[in-house]
Amino acid sequence: MAGNSQRRGRRLTPKAGAPKGTGGKGRDALAGRGRTLPSDERPWHKAYSGTEKLPQRTAWKQEKERRTAAEEGRAPKIGKPGTKDTTWGKGGGRGVPTNKSGRGQPAGRGGPRVAPGRRSNPAKDAPELLVGRNPVLESLRANVPAIALYVAQGLNTDDRISEIVRTAADRGIAMLEVSRAELDRMTGGVLHQGVGLQVPPFRYEPFEDLTAAALEQAAPLLVALDGVTDPRNLGAVIRSAAAFGAQGVFLPERRAAGITATAWRTSAGAAARVPVAQVTNLTRALKACKDAGFVVVGLDADGETDLYHLEASVGPLVVVVGSEGRGLSRLVGETCDLTVQIPMVSDVESLNASVAAAVTLAEVARRRAAEG
Repeated sequence: MAGNSQRRGRRLTPKAGAPKGTGGKGRDALAGRGRTLPSDERPWHKAYSGTEKLPQRTAWKQEKERRTAAEEGRAPKIGKPGTKDTTWGKGGGRGVPTNKSGRGQPAGRGGPRVAPGRRSNPAKDAPELLVGRNPVLESLRANVPAIALYVAQGLNTDDRISEIVRTAADRGIAMLEVSRAELDRMTGGVLHQGVGLQVPPFRYEPFEDLTAAALEQAAPLLVALDGVTDPRNLGAVIRSAAAFGAQGVFLPERRAAGITATAWRTSAGAAARVPVAQVTNLTRALKACKDAGFVVVGLDADGETDLYHLEASVGPLVVVVGSEGRGLSRLVGETCDLTVQIPMVSDVESLNASVAAAVTLAEVARRRAAEG
């Protein structure tokens, strides 16, 4: 008698087994990587609205959508580049998501260094990695507390690198020689010039100490930032404040950029020399400055006073710089003693926040030098 293998209708393929899953590996791979980025934070999506440089491919997509929308008589479904701060992830190894290339951006692509997938939310008290020869050298000269110094292998040394290594050795800072690829990974692809200094979180100056120290000077000058969210603008303002003799900078704790590695680098180390304070309420802090004898002036494209006719420049002064988009907030504008505009000969609507601050501080310094 024939066996089952010879019967009619026998199964020629194996019976389907239980459906196979990942065993939780897919879920585990996403652990700690945070939420999925919205479309307006993805640099390769036509809805991208970040503050980083717009990729050429994204610009082409947005222009194509504009043309299509115009033909169909509807509003284009695209983002507004430069309106949303996407500068996270440049903090030198602070949870920067990476891909197979080890960078915080899509493999083989240029443009914004914003992770295309997921990101984590690093702790506010995580160490920062300062990069660049000038920022690292200025920080060491100013005795900024440091944890470790990273130097790329095969680095071409110059006077700055020699002084960096010598100063770090004198201070007993741990020095580690790493490959350039490893330093690239630690910095998320930011230009580091072959050197990085790991430092504790930035220590802000108490606001009361900041104003008291300024009033001890012959020509007190402070800079206040009203909702500046781009750390590069913050770093540039601090650099201008150091260049033109301001004794300090203060800014709100919330809805504003803080001193991150990006701000450190943009300031070219000036953040180590200019005290920076955070305040809970900027309006209240400005009122305290007025009570202490400062004249508070806000930069506004429609200001009531011409910068070149600002008589208050020679006395105790607080210059308030508005945010990149909306400028001065209503309450801050009402708190200022007067608003100042920068005369411009072209039809340019306004200047970048850090550029406006530099122009104003330069004019204040010029008037003070002329008076002195």
